[in-house]
Amino acid sequence: MKAYKMAALKRAVLIVLMSAMVVTPSSVRAGQAAAKGTTPPAQAVDKVNDDDTDQAQKQEEAKQRERERQEREQERQERERERADRLYEKGTRALDKRQYEDAAKLFDELIQKGGDRVEGAHYWKAYAEYKQGQFKEALATYESFVKGFPQSRWMNDARQLAVEIQQAEGRPVKPEDQADEELQLMALNGLMHADPERAWPLLQKLLESSRPLKIKEQALFVLSQSGSDKAREVLASFARGQANPDLQLKSLEYLALFGGKESRQTLEEVYKSSDDKTIKRSILGFFMIGGDRDRLLAAAKGEKDADLRGEAIGQLGVLGARDQLSEMYQAESEEKVKRKILEARSAIEKIGLMGSPKTADALVKMYANEIDKNIRRKVIEALFMQGNAKAIVEIARKETDPELKKKAVEQLSIMNSKEGAEFFEEILNK
Repeated sequence: MKAYKMAALKRAVLIVLMSAMVVTPSSVRAGQAAAKGTTPPAQAVDKVNDDDTDQAQKQEEAKQRERERQEREQERQERERERADRLYEKGTRALDKRQYEDAAKLFDELIQKGGDRVEGAHYWKAYAEYKQGQFKEALATYESFVKGFPQSRWMNDARQLAVEIQQAEGRPVKPEDQADEELQLMALNGLMHADPERAWPLLQKLLESSRPLKIKEQALFVLSQSGSDKAREVLASFARGQANPDLQLKSLEYLALFGGKESRQTLEEVYKSSDDKTIKRSILGFFMIGGDRDRLLAAAKGEKDADLRGEAIGQLGVLGARDQLSEMYQAESEEKVKRKILEARSAIEKIGLMGSPKTADALVKMYANEIDKNIRRKVIEALFMQGNAKAIVEIARKETDPELKKKAVEQLSIMNSKEGAEFFEEILNK
């Protein structure tokens, strides 16, 4: 009887103790042991707790490894995009120089790699093959493009090119003469100034043809110089991506450099509607060049893509938006973007406000130390927007890269500055 009462008492005490315990994996296991009439030693309970801690730590380490893997993958993809952009630019330069065989190989390499530039690479590969008289190969490239990208924005240009190839098939190709192209460019520019109404249909026809990219870009440049509402509407239609994607970027650039309030509104609309990171990144750069802090801030706050948010933040740093960046830092949750904000704030301290003498000095130093050609172009454009002809002349004198030197001279040619005039006279007297 005493044994029975003692067992009942033990069970009652056990129930009270179990009701007071916090239900954790370790306490459940301890309770199970008690229910079986055994009490785990303190060392065993400590070991269970340590096991739980180790498991939580391992889970956190696994999450951290996954975050790092994702960041490495994003960085790899970004490097791939940059390499594709450089390869694409190299191919278009080969076309401009009539190095069609080299261009075809470069664009074929891009096709094999895939990515954002593959549609344009198909078109330009077919064009380069056509210019070499390789009609069957050009049509095969065209057919591959149509099969793989039936909804491409390149389709209208590609169909026009296919018609020309079919018309020329079986007959020797007569290469376009360089002098003829230069003469056409000069005539186009002169006609636009002398009789715009007669120039419009010719420009429209040229932009819809399969002529070289250089000719089409020059036509867009002529449009941007006219200053008319009609010209701005045509530029805006190309900027919205309603035609050749290569001309879309150039149209955006011309709108940024020569447009007014309506053009800046077009840039904003294109940014919001586009899902092309190359296009959106370029527009952010144009916002910076134009000192458009409000639109950059809107992109930095509202953009869902972390890379583009970081790009907008970097441009805000160049514009000296310290207060806005401090506010964003407090609200930002993504570690990668927060680091970008800190970098941008540091850039403010180094560069200062856009337009100041210190900024110009910093931009010149940035140009000298930078190896990325795209960034160097942006620096030249930023100096152009400052009206800093002296700094651009300094760059043009020292630059050995023909493309960048040409870029600097082009900007000087539309600045009407004393420094630019003296530099041109210096070149002519050599």
